[in-house]
Amino acid sequence: MKNVYVIRMKKDTKIRIKKFFLILILLIVGCYLLDDDAKSEVFLTANHKYVGRIVFKDTPQGLHVKARLKNLPVGLHGFHIHEKPSCEAGKDAKGMIKAALKAGGHYDPNKTEQHLGPDGKGHKGDLPVLRVEKDGTAHIDFYNKNLSAKEVREKSVVIHEHGDNYKDTPEPLGGGGARIACGVIR
Repeated sequence: MKNVYVIRMKKDTKIRIKKFFLILILLIVGCYLLDDDAKSEVFLTANHKYVGRIVFKDTPQGLHVKARLKNLPVGLHGFHIHEKPSCEAGKDAKGMIKAALKAGGHYDPNKTEQHLGPDGKGHKGDLPVLRVEKDGTAHIDFYNKNLSAKEVREKSVVIHEHGDNYKDTPEPLGGGGARIACGVIR
């Protein structure tokens, strides 16, 4: 017959082990939640068609913005963070229904009311102009020192019909025009 060993623990030792595992689980969950604050994602759509995913992640170099997009019209397009977490259509001042109008204006928490580009001191939501290739794809990979992932969460990212000159002349907001793709940043 084999020897069988029985280990008997005191009641307080069992409680200590349970507390250890509870603390370990809380630490793991806490680390997950902290990482979640450092990363936001958006799934863009245009005319109910999937355009792609953009990931916003905090790094020592600033907010890293990375995406692979598709199904977009060829050319240059304005690309911005907008102030509200909605891509619903809305009515403009003339009563015309416009796509993604409920996303609000460009994200401008400092109320600069200036459209000066991603490196300027104007709207914090100004991002680099998006270049869409002949096959309808665009690749984004840049750093922004003016934003954080937590700050852009619960905002929208919008792609406009035309390019952006980062001036308010000859047309307002760089001449980007209509909103052709939108996604809420989560």
